[in-house]
Amino acid sequence: MGCCWLFEFSFSRKPKKGMGSSSGSGCHTSQASLLSNEGEDDDCGSYNGYMTDIGSADDCEFQSPTKRSEEILVYRMQCGLICREFPVKETHELIRSEDENGNKMVNEYVREYKIGAGSYGKVVLYRSQLDGKHYAIKSFHKSHLLKKRVAASETAMSDVLREVLIMKMLSHPNIVNLVEVIDDPATDHFYMVLEYVKGKWVYEGADPPGGIGEHTARKYLRDIVSGLMYLHAHNIVHGDIKPDNLLVTGSGTVKIGDFGVSQIFEDDNDELRRSPGTPVFTAPECCLGPTYHGKAADIWAVGVTFYYMVLGKYPFLGDTLHDTYDKIVNDPMYLPDEMNPLLKNLLEGLLHKDPRQRMTLENVADHAWVIGEEGPIHQYVCWCKYNCLRREQSPVSPTDVPTFQY
Repeated sequence: MGCCWLFEFSFSRKPKKGMGSSSGSGCHTSQASLLSNEGEDDDCGSYNGYMTDIGSADDCEFQSPTKRSEEILVYRMQCGLICREFPVKETHELIRSEDENGNKMVNEYVREYKIGAGSYGKVVLYRSQLDGKHYAIKSFHKSHLLKKRVAASETAMSDVLREVLIMKMLSHPNIVNLVEVIDDPATDHFYMVLEYVKGKWVYEGADPPGGIGEHTARKYLRDIVSGLMYLHAHNIVHGDIKPDNLLVTGSGTVKIGDFGVSQIFEDDNDELRRSPGTPVFTAPECCLGPTYHGKAADIWAVGVTFYYMVLGKYPFLGDTLHDTYDKIVNDPMYLPDEMNPLLKNLLEGLLHKDPRQRMTLENVADHAWVIGEEGPIHQYVCWCKYNCLRREQSPVSPTDVPTFQY
């Protein structure tokens, strides 16, 4: 849980003596928990880029995901400001059955095996009998979501519904796609049918001593930056960028997953109080006061992820939660002397402790190391942007509709 402002850190001083890890008020301090959201009771789990659950409201002080966020999302949908040419399928009838082999089924989807589980629900691999494709389905019990409190006036249902609303807007080659929502008012079950990415995580192979190599790291970073630029352009903060939430397809394309803690804003004011991300990816400013800017924190998390891909280790990782936050705020970043100077400059920019001097995503996209031999990262023209441009210009025929590819 990224609530390290409780430790009263600053850029220029060490944490106060006596402010031990117990000050985290329920934030676990084992090193394994510093690398994921998973707590001892599965309150904080990240599962293959499809699900992250946050802890209870008693763990840390949260900013409630207010109704304002939901109002923004509903307004955008009503105005057609979504990036999908075709909407997410919504199904309001649930049929739970078995196939001829005794495998459990949800409507036309045949269960294969569980991918992961957390306090909100579980993620299971299913195969569609209609198209033969595999899908990752997140399943929840609505009664459980309504009982689980995540803030003073919010339940876990608020988080899940906001995740659904956000994903209903999104369509980008570097973001996991939401295919269908199954919500039968007559049952307690709720399902999110997601694109299944059969591949690996971006960190696979990034083990000491050398990481995954500059060529692969550049390819992955370009995809991550492209997807995150798209999100930020739509005033969406992901909130938990990390290797576990970055899936690589068989063709080598990175897709950003897990929008369980994401937030949306009406304008460029992305100030946040709630910081439910993963400790080792927490930005220093989250440790310095009760509020921070979500987009800059996302960029820091990209930097930590990129550092791990390149060097095979995390830049700031202590033995406890308190020690990790101390290192994030106060310790200098280690970079090998023999490192490519351009790569070193990029890492220093991504992981600048002062968010005001940290690189923007546009800076990253224009950086010489990122451009390499591939050229600039192409601007992705989404459906809602295209519609805006079309309304501003003269009408075009259906044959002029772009394919929205690089």
